[in-house]
Amino acid sequence: MSSRSLKVFFDGGCRPNPGKIEAAVVVRGISYLFDDLGQGSNTDAEWLALIKALELAQQLGERDFVLLGDARAVIAQANGQAKCRSAAVQAHFARFVALVPECHPVRIRWIARHQNLAGIALAARHER
Repeated sequence: MSSRSLKVFFDGGCRPNPGKIEAAVVVRGISYLFDDLGQGSNTDAEWLALIKALELAQQLGERDFVLLGDARAVIAQANGQAKCRSAAVQAHFARFVALVPECHPVRIRWIARHQNLAGIALAARHER
């Protein structure tokens, strides 16, 4: 990742699991929150957050960016390092891949949860 690459943070979740999906994307310190993503599992939520992050980077006209999230399994699947075993994950992967030609190459990296600005934005919405 070059120091000039735009960092696009993403995170998804649902309450309960499975349940209503929400996602957040943070770009240049601005949080974009998505509440209308349907029902599903935490894995579905992470995939939808990744897809929203890619779509948002494209909408902003960015060409040099890195997608940063804390869902190791989803990141490994999106990077082709792990198999997409369920039909739902295969569908998310297909949707993601269909978007990739618009901004190829896409870089996706894991970061620790406490560094994920999108995760912090989602957590701030819920009392503990």
